[in-house]
Amino acid sequence: MRNARNNSDRLGWAKIDWKTILVYVALVFIGWLNIYAAVYNEASAGGFALGSRYGMQLIWIGISAVVALVILLIDDIYYHLAAYPSYVFMLLVLLATLVVGKEVNGAKSWLSFGPVAIQPAEFMKVATALALARYMSEYNFSLQRPKHLVGVGLLLLVPIGVILAQNDMGSALVYCSFLIVLYREGLNNWVYYALFLVVGLFVGSFVMSPVPLLVLLVLFFVVSQLFSNRNPRESAVWTAWVGFLSLLIYGVTELAGWDVGYYTSLLVSALIMLVPALVYAYRAKISTIYLYGGMFVCSLLFLGAVDYVFNEVLQLHQQKRILDLFGLESDLRGWGYNVNQSKIAIGSGGMWGKGFLEGTQTKYDFIPEQSTDFIFCTVGEEWGFVGSVVVLALFATLIVRLMKMGERQQEPFRRVYCYGVAGVFLFHVIINIGMTIGLMPVIGIPLPMFSYGGSSLLAFTILFFIAVRLDSQNSSIGTTYKKY
Repeated sequence: MRNARNNSDRLGWAKIDWKTILVYVALVFIGWLNIYAAVYNEASAGGFALGSRYGMQLIWIGISAVVALVILLIDDIYYHLAAYPSYVFMLLVLLATLVVGKEVNGAKSWLSFGPVAIQPAEFMKVATALALARYMSEYNFSLQRPKHLVGVGLLLLVPIGVILAQNDMGSALVYCSFLIVLYREGLNNWVYYALFLVVGLFVGSFVMSPVPLLVLLVLFFVVSQLFSNRNPRESAVWTAWVGFLSLLIYGVTELAGWDVGYYTSLLVSALIMLVPALVYAYRAKISTIYLYGGMFVCSLLFLGAVDYVFNEVLQLHQQKRILDLFGLESDLRGWGYNVNQSKIAIGSGGMWGKGFLEGTQTKYDFIPEQSTDFIFCTVGEEWGFVGSVVVLALFATLIVRLMKMGERQQEPFRRVYCYGVAGVFLFHVIINIGMTIGLMPVIGIPLPMFSYGGSSLLAFTILFFIAVRLDSQNSSIGTTYKKY
């Protein structure tokens, strides 16, 4: 008995986070029930067909369970050793998919092996998480060093580029989720400041006319530059002067009979105030002047690029989805049909839902892709608001526990990997559920453990259980990885 106990401790079984695994199992089970409901057919209600989607998903659940067990049996040092080889291997598979892959819905991102189709981009996330964890756990690594920042960028941008070449925008955007782990590891806040600005400019370029957008951009930099001096009173005075000066210019132009709008006068005022703000920052030796100046110029260039990319790079269905998201176009029988039907289905569930297998929108196939990308519609219609909250609570619990796993790691490799997995799960949940309720553009990414698909389920299982395995051997760290 003592030898068996010692062997269990060596494998880390005694310290496995079984509560988190229970949350994962609950999500897989609830996900399968909703796949069953999404493809349920009263004509064949008396039988259980393995050839159906719910039958195939059950097979993939069994395969995933076996894979999870194998992962828990492997010593964690092998995941560290396999990080770079797995990254290179999966990158080669992605490149091969460009040549011999199968095209589905316009994306050449699938490899077929008889009746089984695999999407390599799903497994590339596992390899990227491992490679990123190993690189960021190297001796003397720091995100403040340009060469290390470039290395991290290449690890992320190379698979993104290949996946974009496959015309799979959704899978490529998932790699943005690794920004969460970079933030945790100390990436400069200016990067996130710039990303926030990019998102704001992108949205603003669609919902605002050019002059008001430029006014807001200039005011943003004026106020930001002034507040960088950490003198709120002075900043407030300068901002008030911008408003006063704009009213003055507007009043003068009105009296002179010139046809100049208020926004134009505000833009002129803000530009006038931008000059002394930058001069003051320069004389006060505020180093951020160079960052603000560069970001202002880049913002103007970005606004010009948005129009070109939207009209020349994005495909028609992508353009329509963006326009529909911002309410600039409404085509409920065309591009907006999926989201509109999705919102109808979720809203019809009410507080408690219509009951299991009682969803009319689902049962009569009013929702396209209802067992894959739009699986959350089944949750909303049949289980209602309460059921949706339960599902969201389970996802939140899983993601928070993954982050806690990362926080309690004493070795960077494990911490980075756990946070990377948490980021991937969080991104998928927010984007997938967001697009079913019309808050996010439809980009076609699965809901973890819910959407039908073997590649998705297996990839999420591998991602999750490697994190659990690394966490179970946390006490055996130290210089474990140094000699490798």
